[in-house]
Amino acid sequence: MNRPTTSGQILGLFGWLLASFATGAIGGFASVNAAGFYGQLVQPSWAPPAWLFGPVWSVLFVLMGIAAWLVWREHGFRNARSALILYAAQLVANALWTWLFFAWRHGAVAFAEIVVLWLLIATTIAMFWRLNRVAALLLVPYLAWVSFAAVLNLTLWRLNPAILSY
Repeated sequence: MNRPTTSGQILGLFGWLLASFATGAIGGFASVNAAGFYGQLVQPSWAPPAWLFGPVWSVLFVLMGIAAWLVWREHGFRNARSALILYAAQLVANALWTWLFFAWRHGAVAFAEIVVLWLLIATTIAMFWRLNRVAALLLVPYLAWVSFAAVLNLTLWRLNPAILSY
């Protein structure tokens, strides 16, 4: 396969980063009042402070965008179609979780959805591994954070049944 030109690679990187950060922006609309809402919940002692989520997600979105770009750059969309469509699907699931938990306050549904998100990320890592191992490794911190977020989601839902409904 012919690799994109240098300018094409730069535009591609920008596009994949934009897709990742667009996911964050969509979630951001749902979490406008997240800090206040998160602060009113009964929390486990190991819950991170609200201010930590923004910086962590910013780093993760950069890593995610670079990972997709590496796969695209090396294989193109046509030759990595399944992996990149799966990557896009996990982006959608990522944005949806924020709406379920923070905007609609559905703790159980958000937990079920974050399990689906975790599976999508793990499968994306497996597919990326076959195409570009660095890209796959760049997604490991994302999987780790979502693993932690899933446990936090479950714990918060169980500690706050009156606030976080089904």
